[in-house]
Amino acid sequence: MNAIASLKNSVSAEEWRARVDLAATYRLVAMQGWDDMIFTHISARVPGPEHHFLINPYGLLFEEITASSLVKIDLDGNKLQETEYPVNHAGFVIHSALHMNRPDVGCVIHLHTTDGVAVAAQADGLLPLDQHAMMVLGDLAYHDYEGIALDIEERTRLVADMGNRNFMLLRNHGTLAVGKNCADAYLRTYYLERACAMQTRALAGGAGINIPNQGVPEKTAGQGAFGFDGFMGTLAWPALLRKVERSDPGFRS
Repeated sequence: MNAIASLKNSVSAEEWRARVDLAATYRLVAMQGWDDMIFTHISARVPGPEHHFLINPYGLLFEEITASSLVKIDLDGNKLQETEYPVNHAGFVIHSALHMNRPDVGCVIHLHTTDGVAVAAQADGLLPLDQHAMMVLGDLAYHDYEGIALDIEERTRLVADMGNRNFMLLRNHGTLAVGKNCADAYLRTYYLERACAMQTRALAGGAGINIPNQGVPEKTAGQGAFGFDGFMGTLAWPALLRKVERSDPGFRS
C-alpha cells in the first residue's frame, strides 16, 4: 500500500467529517469480524447538492482504510479524485441505487457475514426469536438474488424491494442496512447481524423454539423504530469512535 496524502485541507469540513466517520465504520466492521476480505462495501453521502458519495478503495482491507483513501464518486460511478484504486462495480450498483433514490439515506452498509448469509438463505428469513430480531422485523425488506450485482438495471428492482425500509436481507447473499448517517446505519447493522447470529445458534441447538405471544413482536418493532431513528446512534457513536481510536487512530489520516 502506497502512502496516501491527507485530503483534510483539500475538502470541505463537512466532507472531512463524513470521511472520518466512514473510515471509522470500516474499522468497526473489521473489528467485529464482519468484513469479507475486500469484497463488501460501505458508503456515505457527501454533504451537498451534488449527490456524490464515498466508498472503499477496491483493494484495501477494511482495517487499512483511512479518511483520505476513501474514493468519492458520482451517481454514474465516475471517480472525482485522483486515486490509484478502482471502485468495486457491484458495490457501485448497490450503493448508488439507494443514494440516488433515498434522499434520507446518508450511509449504506452491505455485508456477507456467515450468519447473515445463512439467515438470508433460509426460506422463512428472519424469525422473531429474540429482542434484536423483533426490533428489526417491522422495518425489514427482502431482495431476491440475481447473481453478482453487475447489472445496472438491478438498481430499479433493489430500490422497489427496499421501499422506505431501513433493513434488508439480500436473499442468498447477505445483509444491508441504511441510516441518515454512519452512526444510525452501524447500529442497525449491529442489531441485524446479532439477530442473525442468535437465530443460527437457536436453530442449531436442536430444541424446539419459542415464538413470543401475538402482538409482542409488533410492539417491540415499534420500540425499535424509535431507538434506531437517531436515539441509540447518538448515544453509542462517541463510545464507538473511542474504541476505534484506542485500536488505531490512523483511520483519521
